[in-house]
Amino acid sequence: MASFSSRVKREMCRVPLSRRCCTQAESYGALLLGSDFRAEGLRIVTSHEAYARRLPALFQTAFGFLPEAPADPVGGGKWVFALTEPEKVRVVRAAYGYDEKPSVVLHLNNAVLESDCCLAAFWRGAFCSGGTVTDPMKKYLLEIVTTRRVLARELSALLRESGFEAVPVARGGVQVLSLNLSEAIEDFLTLCGAPVCAMDVMEAKLEKGLRNNVNRRVNCDTANLDKTLAAAERLRGVIARLDASGRLDELPEALRATARVRLENPEDSLSQLAERLGIGKSCLNHRLRKLQVMDKG
Repeated sequence: MASFSSRVKREMCRVPLSRRCCTQAESYGALLLGSDFRAEGLRIVTSHEAYARRLPALFQTAFGFLPEAPADPVGGGKWVFALTEPEKVRVVRAAYGYDEKPSVVLHLNNAVLESDCCLAAFWRGAFCSGGTVTDPMKKYLLEIVTTRRVLARELSALLRESGFEAVPVARGGVQVLSLNLSEAIEDFLTLCGAPVCAMDVMEAKLEKGLRNNVNRRVNCDTANLDKTLAAAERLRGVIARLDASGRLDELPEALRATARVRLENPEDSLSQLAERLGIGKSCLNHRLRKLQVMDKG
């Protein structure tokens, strides 16, 4: 069975490729979170089949040419998409405002992401290339991972502009941007073109809320039953002592009937006992207190 993260990416990959600016923005996200984005060459590695099918069409629409890629996945079930021809690399990098000079630090060019549609497309490419999301029935966690520290800070700022808070955290040599609120994950998935999976997150939250309510009610009912049984046990002791001393037979019929019903129905609540006796709950409490007082006397 496919993971929730895989299902999210499959839904995102069904978003139609239309405007060139948006396909370039999506390619930008994919490349920035991919394996290499250098003047010497570009490379994206993925193990997601739907994404592997989307990438050639994405680059064809965005730039008019296809990346170099094997027809089948290479070792480890991964597809490697690359651009090594100098002219193609130059065209792609120029689209994002980078010159041909090698740069140690890769900065995010916000100028190519000014429209809302392009920003959404960018995050779709970034997530498909470097993101994961946990099954919401387990926990709420969406992560985008990059090896570039400066880029992580700039992506964090861009997320904030998009309405999300995710401070980069170093983990095992990489920078991780995380969303761990269900509402934020729902909104991000919807933004990136996965509204059905966003609904899955919402439904998981509702289901877990219902489960928690049921558990609370069960725990409450169990606690109440425990209290009822404990009170019944104490009262049985009272009645047993009254009986052993001979005082039970001396009691008025109403108290003897109350003692008898309590002994015969140890798990009943006070309301149920009162109903069996045909009296009110306050009257029953009064009789039980009398029994306890007589035991102490």
